[in-house]
Amino acid sequence: MSTSSQTQFRYTQTPSKVLHLRNLPWECTEEELVELCKPFGKIVNTKCNVGANRNQAFVEFVDLNQAISMVSYYASSSEPAQVRGKTVYIQYSNRHEIVNNKSPGDTPGNVLLVTIEGVEANDVTIETIHLVFSAFGFVHKIATFEKAAGFQALIQFTDAETASSARNALDGRSIPRYLLPDHVTSCHLRISYSAHTDLNIKFQSHRSRDYTNPYLPVNPTAMEGLMQPVVGPDGKRQEPQSNVLLASIENMQYAVTVDVLHSVFSAFGTVQKIAIFEKNGGTQALIQYPDVTTAAVAKESLEGHCIYEGGYCKLHLSYSRHTDLNVKAYSDKSRDYTISDLSLLATQVPGMPATPNAWQNPQNAPLYPGTDYAASAAMQAQPSAGQVPAWDPSLQARPSYGSVPGTVPGQAYQASAVPTYMNAAPPAGSSPLSQPGATSMRMPPPGGAPLLGQPPYYGQ
Repeated sequence: MSTSSQTQFRYTQTPSKVLHLRNLPWECTEEELVELCKPFGKIVNTKCNVGANRNQAFVEFVDLNQAISMVSYYASSSEPAQVRGKTVYIQYSNRHEIVNNKSPGDTPGNVLLVTIEGVEANDVTIETIHLVFSAFGFVHKIATFEKAAGFQALIQFTDAETASSARNALDGRSIPRYLLPDHVTSCHLRISYSAHTDLNIKFQSHRSRDYTNPYLPVNPTAMEGLMQPVVGPDGKRQEPQSNVLLASIENMQYAVTVDVLHSVFSAFGTVQKIAIFEKNGGTQALIQYPDVTTAAVAKESLEGHCIYEGGYCKLHLSYSRHTDLNVKAYSDKSRDYTISDLSLLATQVPGMPATPNAWQNPQNAPLYPGTDYAASAAMQAQPSAGQVPAWDPSLQARPSYGSVPGTVPGQAYQASAVPTYMNAAPPAGSSPLSQPGATSMRMPPPGGAPLLGQPPYYGQ
């Protein structure tokens, strides 16, 4: 906007005793505004650091004529209004008084909300945050998290006065460069007051700390440093490793049970626990190994490969934040292989009584036409209601089921030797190992474990 059009705009505005000042220097103070405006009259109120760039302000005179006098003077002056050498543009405001309706972020409190711009989570450690803010007083608690605004932290001080001192000194500043990783080029703090007064920290970890309670439980990730950021030779942050893998399974044409996952992942080491769950419309699983090294080998070997030939049940692996899974039930969705006494786990078999291991009603045994013996032997046998598998801790043999009447009037039924974890019928004459055009991954199976792509308990 040209100077003449700005002047015309000032004169065509409705006069107000509140003036709007733009293009102010960063963090312009109330004293600087008063110094600029007091030659024209008495200032009764100000509002500083307004706008996204915090370079605007409002000044309210006690009388309308005083505001008109200031606008008229600088509109006709050859020397513009200046603060710290910057030209300031002055115009009438649409408001007729300044009402300081402070938002929660403007109301002083003992807890600060800090947004750390220019970094990702874990680029700035909780120890660095504590070091920076403890320079202004005792820091009681810190909690870090990620929101749409970016990486943020709540920092609790003893009182509002200490918090205000830290906010005034650090807002808009950068964390010292030597405290940041080499790949972080810039880091700025945006600080406001939080509505919280006492943070609820449940355990000490790399994301939260309570410096007032030395008896608070410690999260294993805080002690072992498993989740701390690791920077590779290229300077990029690497994924923190863990002994627990998170598996996302795509293209679920066949059901994936605990037994299937155990056969696949035990090829690389001892699997301690498995838990399967549904999330965001997909199937995921947590697989726990005894150490990070074993998990890393399994992740590198299995990432992107399929459990079944033909591209079925594709694995995408990442490290989990968990270090010890809490498995409370023995079922097709969860298993704890470190517990040999199954009585310590609740048995969960859908739609079945809790204890029986044999047919409750022999008349309910399946009937097969006499001409379907060969077909029934080729089909996968589904455990019927009332049938509980006898668990083999070594999982090296197909699970055996409770006794079933061996004969049906006029027939001699023999159970299928093929396990049951396929819920979509494959094309006639095919199996997960023989899909047209299938190219499965074949890896040397340590200790005779099943090959990836083979169903668990495949005929030995």
